[in-house]
Amino acid sequence: MITTFLRTLAALMVAALSVNQAVAQSEDGALEITVAGGEFQPISVASPAFFSDGGEAANLAAQIRQVVMNDLVGSGLFRSIEETAFIEQVVDFDVEPTYADWQAINADALFTGHAKIEPDGRVLVKFRLFDPFSEGQVEGLQFFSDPADWRRIGHKIADAVYAKMTGEGGYFDSRIVYVDERGPKGNRQKRLAIMDQDGENLRYLTSGGDLVLTPRFSPKDQEILYISYERGQPQIFLYNLETQQREVLGNFPEMSFAPRFSPDGRQVLLSLAQGGNTDIWVMELATRKMRRLTQSPAIETAASYSPDGQQIVFESDRGGGQQIYVMSALGGSPQRISFGQGRYGTPVWSPRGDMIAFTKSSGGQFQIGVMRTDGSEERILDASFLSEGPTWAPNGRVLSFFRETPGANGRPSLWSVDITGRNLKRLNTANAGSDPAWSPLLP
Repeated sequence: MITTFLRTLAALMVAALSVNQAVAQSEDGALEITVAGGEFQPISVASPAFFSDGGEAANLAAQIRQVVMNDLVGSGLFRSIEETAFIEQVVDFDVEPTYADWQAINADALFTGHAKIEPDGRVLVKFRLFDPFSEGQVEGLQFFSDPADWRRIGHKIADAVYAKMTGEGGYFDSRIVYVDERGPKGNRQKRLAIMDQDGENLRYLTSGGDLVLTPRFSPKDQEILYISYERGQPQIFLYNLETQQREVLGNFPEMSFAPRFSPDGRQVLLSLAQGGNTDIWVMELATRKMRRLTQSPAIETAASYSPDGQQIVFESDRGGGQQIYVMSALGGSPQRISFGQGRYGTPVWSPRGDMIAFTKSSGGQFQIGVMRTDGSEERILDASFLSEGPTWAPNGRVLSFFRETPGANGRPSLWSVDITGRNLKRLNTANAGSDPAWSPLLP
């Protein structure tokens, strides 16, 4: 059944690449675009209640199981089979299921778990994943953890199921940092906030006393880059999530903005405004040594590394309009890759290296799209009054971005969408939110 699903997923991707799109109007007036073509059926997954030794372990077992199912179903690739359809009631974690009973209800996957509180206070969670049609266990894991980290255990189990059943990496055990916004449109308080990718465990990183923008995660360490206006003009700050220490990256006389880490976390791409011109520079974090990458009278900004660190993609108006260019990470001659109607910006290279996400302004709307790294096979995943700021999930299959509604009462909100254009959904945030940035998988 796993092989069958992968063939189905491949067909879905081919259909998406053909840019055969259906457009519908959402409640907030935005266009919701769904890629049509290809018959896709979600993976049917069943999960009997997790076992436990009773007491607090029973509560943890039930909560962890629910997190796993919420993650899987929320991805759009899985469907939960209701417990009322179960023929067999699994009664022992260590006993293999009666596969025929799960085949009869078309369960593509079956998983179960067991939670126990150890004498030292830690929780031990065991997990087993079965493929009823191949009649065997395909994954088995166990976790020792502080009971307070039970949600992370659920996310890690969901990642394991996702990886085994789709052949792709998971993304559930990750976080999103974004700009939390409160107050009227003309006088908003903006502060950095961070949450689990499912909206839980929200906490604030800045007070909201100064304007902050465009946070970016380090791919290696628990650090964030962001823009702050606390010194009167935009400057780049480096924030350590563990120590909560922060520092300014460089004391530049004019604006510095659009920062992004290199894949190894040792360098930062950024844009500097100097004498009315804006170019892209790279900074070595260890030494703060700077090197200029572009030499043009045009505005060049929003640079992003390829996963191997060999190339960068950025936006520039050197050709007379805002377009996307690719060049060597050492500098050199950029090659334009965007040629559609409209203006292109905020390009971000996929963690898989196969695509570049972007924002496009065309026909009076802002759009979120993806293209191959040579600019081919462009397709639009979302279009609204204002859709901006794409960021990739760690597996390179899902994007988050933000929309803002029009008018004096317009508010930004965070969204996500699969790269096929399916499963467009709004993310839960405490207040209005903008400028999301997805973390790597947590260690």
